[in-house]
Amino acid sequence: MSTIYETLKQDHDRHRKLLAQIADTQGDSEERRKAWDTFFHDVSAHAAAEEETFYSKLIADGEGQPEGRHSVAEHKELDDMMEELNEIEFSSPAWLTKFKEMRHRYEHHIEEEEEDIFPVAEDVIGEDGNEKIGSAFEKRKDAELELVDEKAEEKLEE
Repeated sequence: MSTIYETLKQDHDRHRKLLAQIADTQGDSEERRKAWDTFFHDVSAHAAAEEETFYSKLIADGEGQPEGRHSVAEHKELDDMMEELNEIEFSSPAWLTKFKEMRHRYEHHIEEEEEDIFPVAEDVIGEDGNEKIGSAFEKRKDAELELVDEKAEEKLEE
């Protein structure tokens, strides 16, 4: 069984590849739509599961609370940017501009998680919780994947 850190890093690596793949596409192509859809769904489910299983542990502890709150706030910013991208035509120059901004922010976010937050979390969570939280994250992410479209629809209605 993987630890929470291995599981999150695997997702981050997959997201980096998808971002590079999207950046290599042109206009309103099937390739861009497919890669974006995969990225959007996976990142949305990842963030929700991460907040519930990983960041909740950090926020509950005084030592990890600042890092946890910071990352959850970044999730909200990134979620808003991805929702904006869903509203812009794929062939529009505005889409590519917003995508580049979102990519930069997301890559900064996951780098910060891996380099700064994981060490704090290791102290807060300890070795005993690593695999348990990793397993809980994977289960929660699977459930969240089924809810991504529903949540996106609710946001559009707001």
